[in-house]
Amino acid sequence: MSIRDSYYFALLEVHNGRPISVKTCFKGQQGDLTQLSRTVCRCRKQPDGFLRPEYGFDEDEGANCFIDPLTPRERLIILGAGHIAQPLCEFAARCDFAVTVVDDRMAFANAERFPLAREIICDSFANAIEGLRITPYDFVVVITRGHRHDADCLRTLFKQTEPAYLGMIGSRRRVRGLLEMLKGEGLDEERLGRICTPIGLPIGAVSPAEIAVSILSQVIEYKRLHGGANRMINTSDLDLAVVESLMQVQEPVALVTVVETKGSTPRGMGAMMYVYPDGRIVGSIGGGCSEGAILRDALDIIGTGTYRVIDIDMTGEVAESEGMVCGGIMKVLVEDIPLDVYDD
Repeated sequence: MSIRDSYYFALLEVHNGRPISVKTCFKGQQGDLTQLSRTVCRCRKQPDGFLRPEYGFDEDEGANCFIDPLTPRERLIILGAGHIAQPLCEFAARCDFAVTVVDDRMAFANAERFPLAREIICDSFANAIEGLRITPYDFVVVITRGHRHDADCLRTLFKQTEPAYLGMIGSRRRVRGLLEMLKGEGLDEERLGRICTPIGLPIGAVSPAEIAVSILSQVIEYKRLHGGANRMINTSDLDLAVVESLMQVQEPVALVTVVETKGSTPRGMGAMMYVYPDGRIVGSIGGGCSEGAILRDALDIIGTGTYRVIDIDMTGEVAESEGMVCGGIMKVLVEDIPLDVYDD
């Protein structure tokens, strides 16, 4: 399967809310593109019922194989557009969450207050949540202005798929009373027990911005450590926007993908960039020494119909000379993407 076909199909699945993996296999440190193949792998359901794509770098029948997961972009849904919501939206957007803000007050739910939000919904909380169609890749924060609205949010959320994270603000006493009331209404007790409340990590936050940092830190913990289980979930550094942009390219380029890392590196497995013949770069594998070391190889490979695997050593003097705090090694796949790859 060509790179266009594989990523086109993968993106189609992701945009429909289904996670998927792209498996890239190659033999040896270099070769022509006929020795490089890509296949799309559907997800297998895990014991916890979660569809989690495969991920990693391994050998398969004598070939090196890099399996990179593509998952729907993580959506942070903020229910309540008060004073904590503003810094939370800003910080989350800068951490690459697609932020949705919901409130039933037009004076609060507007683009002037939330310029970085992907979506702003001014409607009742129940109506908004019903329309959002919650998925296992969503992170939901309940920070409304009152007990009644919190209850409406939880009742509606519990009718849908359980998100990756659900946190709710409020005092211990108020939250305890609310959860007991909802338990009495028949809401699932086990699921109620999984709500993160008090919300956020215990960092002594006081100001709205500090509370937002506390909340976002907990959200990231759930994203990266699967609820604080001290193990990375299947996630990669792939930027879907770079893949989508690559699909629109109308001239030969070189694609650079991080397929393995050891130690401390600026980007992880899956990070991707592509290089035009004039040296323009879209995407990033970490900047500085990592990109500088690979740019010449990328330019040289354009138009050759070949690929090359290169180790970038950022330990010791190599990283220090660039002023970077790195101590690891990145294995990158550099491949020519000829123009005919994009022909229908």
